Amino acid sequence: MKPTLSLSLQFADKRHRDILPRHKVARWVKAALDTDAEIAVRIVDAEEGLALNKDFRKQNHATNVLTFDYAQEPVVMADLIVCAPVIAQEAVEQGKTLEAHYAHMLVHGTLHAQGWDHLKKKEAEAMEAREREVLAALGFDDPYADQTAN
Repeated sequence: MKPTLSLSLQFADKRHRDILPRHKVARWVKAALDTDAEIAVRIVDAEEGLALNKDFRKQNHATNVLTFDYAQEPVVMADLIVCAPVIAQEAVEQGKTLEAHYAHMLVHGTLHAQGWDHLKKKEAEAMEAREREVLAALGFDDPYADQTAN
């Protein structure tokens, strides 16, 4: 049986709202789920992204996605904070479409919410393999392939 998802989608930064319709965001998040979940996705600007990364990770820059996981059982409960300007910049730098990079970061954040991590080499390899598998099933290219060489 496929996991169920209760999704809250918030746009503090509305610049990419047109490419992030609720049904797409739900599809991308749900594809990475192994269990039922209640997830809030918030699209933020650089100012909010910086403040959150500074407060919670002690890093003085906005990052692409922050995952705040509150529970993994019996239901995954998490907030995914996605920084629109960072996503846009990275998509250009990596030679990806904006949609593909958002899909990747939402899959990535959803995996973090379920306990996946990439701090150690073996963890990173396993997580990246799972991301590739989920994104391929969604019709996206390998997010780790060098697409700037095309």
